[in-house]
Amino acid sequence: MDCWRFIYSQNAGSHVFKNGLGYFLNFIFMKISGVIILRNAVINDYPAVESIRSVLPLVQEMIVSIDPGDDNTWDVISLLNEPKIKMIRSKWDMSKREGGKVYAEETNKALDAVSPDADWIFYIQADEVIHEKDHPAIIETAKKFQHNNQVEGLLFRYIHLYGTYDFVGVGRQWYRYEVRMIKNKSSVRSYKDAQGFRKGDQKINVVKVNADVYHYGWVKSPRKMKEKIDQTIVFYNSDDEGIRRYKEDVIDFTFDNFGQLERFSGTHPAVMQERIAQQNWQLDFDLTKTTYSKKNKLLNKVEKWTGIRLFEFRNYRIIKT
Repeated sequence: MDCWRFIYSQNAGSHVFKNGLGYFLNFIFMKISGVIILRNAVINDYPAVESIRSVLPLVQEMIVSIDPGDDNTWDVISLLNEPKIKMIRSKWDMSKREGGKVYAEETNKALDAVSPDADWIFYIQADEVIHEKDHPAIIETAKKFQHNNQVEGLLFRYIHLYGTYDFVGVGRQWYRYEVRMIKNKSSVRSYKDAQGFRKGDQKINVVKVNADVYHYGWVKSPRKMKEKIDQTIVFYNSDDEGIRRYKEDVIDFTFDNFGQLERFSGTHPAVMQERIAQQNWQLDFDLTKTTYSKKNKLLNKVEKWTGIRLFEFRNYRIIKT
């Protein structure tokens, strides 16, 4: 049933219809498990439900690890009533909050809950969504490298929405790629604040997939963004007094450190349409301006001229196959 639901999904793209049998066979002989960790997803206004729904057509099981936190995230996810979803209760160790270490620890707990027979693990964060148009490319690439032991992960492009659903961040401030699918190997673990994955201290070998991750973490009203930062700042700052002063003194978030923005000209994933329709705030930006330093303005020009991003941090190793 799940295989045919994927093949004939109206959102999967016409390519799926033309190659239905191939996708069906790939889905039978390749197992992908999804993983997401959640805490206070409702309070922080994360599109966690949309994140989960966006990868469900690609996976045979979805591990959803939830800390009870301070809201009803567990109840909200339960309402999805999806047989693929395996909900796990967890408790975040807040003594490991500095540097976001607890994010990696919780991610590794979720990885350990994946079925041993899974070939791939699709890791997605609560503010990330996959577009249905990219499902065929993801399945094709995963199948192509399923038995290639050199390839340990798939590298996705990123689209960073900012402020509202109409603007996207570009330039050096915004990371271009991240690993979101990994082989199901016990040696591959979440790294630092769950930014990426490593084997011990070694970067993992990856290939690019022709697919995007839509990142909505910066799309909120000024008040909601402030509330989110109040919740998450404790994971990156050990100065409790400074955190307290920030929470008391700053009323609303100001979207004035955007680097460089462009107007978004693409389409949003179908699972996001209802949320987008409910937007109740308005922001506008002068797209002729940037907030970069002189150094980064120069580096951006070099990237525009050459296509090369100098000094880019890569938490992975892209290999040729």
